[in-house]
Amino acid sequence: MSEHRWKPSPVLFLTALDLEYEAVRDQLSDIRRSPSVSKTRFEIGSLPGGAGDAILVLTGMGNQTSAVITERAVNFFKPAAVLLVGVAGRLKPKVSLGDIVVATHVYAYHGAAARAAGLASRPRVWDIDHGIEQAAHQLSRRYGRDRGSRLSSEVPRVHFGPVASGEILHDAPTSDPLTWIKEHYEDAVAIEMEAAGVAKAGQLNSVPGAVVRAISDLADGTKAQTDGEDWQSRAVRNAAVFATTLAADLANDRLSEATAAAAEDTSGIRVETYGGSHGAVAGVIRGGVHNSYPEGAPLSRSSERGWP
Repeated sequence: MSEHRWKPSPVLFLTALDLEYEAVRDQLSDIRRSPSVSKTRFEIGSLPGGAGDAILVLTGMGNQTSAVITERAVNFFKPAAVLLVGVAGRLKPKVSLGDIVVATHVYAYHGAAARAAGLASRPRVWDIDHGIEQAAHQLSRRYGRDRGSRLSSEVPRVHFGPVASGEILHDAPTSDPLTWIKEHYEDAVAIEMEAAGVAKAGQLNSVPGAVVRAISDLADGTKAQTDGEDWQSRAVRNAAVFATTLAADLANDRLSEATAAAAEDTSGIRVETYGGSHGAVAGVIRGGVHNSYPEGAPLSRSSERGWP
């Protein structure tokens, strides 16, 4: 699937769990099966409001598999952006269950060197795309206004900050790995297991991306309790609604730019009529017609891919 004149390239949504997959899928319409890519199965749907297409795939848990599936999907679908959507554990007391976390950057926290004095951190870090971050902040302000006009419990808070990504599911009151993470990545807001792989694949393929998580547990040994209170389902829905709304906002902006560019005739072709009429809207030309190309103009030109 490639970009066409009136619609931007699709947005790629990645989820690690079936629960996350279904939550994103529930926000899409006109869903249909896409051809498999090396046995990886995808679905295509329309974003809210019909602004563009969405590609949806399940990566499974862990950074290795998320990196491989992201690379596979990016090479085949050529998306305009990649969004990792799902749940995460909390690292900061200011963040509540159900709140949304948009990563400002991603820490791959398993980079380290074992020294006589202990583990020395060797992190890899990836930043969120600036344009997507700006759009996410704008959407979060809308959430803030909604909290003022509705019951605050109905609208989750949105936080921006670093997300720590590794290969450990943290569910203990205390542990050496979690203590080490809090010492070396003390500003991290949430912890999860796929963002580093997605971020690296996006970087290698020059595709802008973002990580949208919602807090489903406190990473402190109470996961069974919070899951029993349905926080996982509530959190994943919050993340899916925010991420698909964000993608639709970006697609609408891109669509407006494409429409404006088309109105300015970006084709590089001039049409002259002699005693006839040019049906530009209908695509019908009557009468004598001569097509000429400005000096140096290519015969065809594809539009640039990417978000504003």
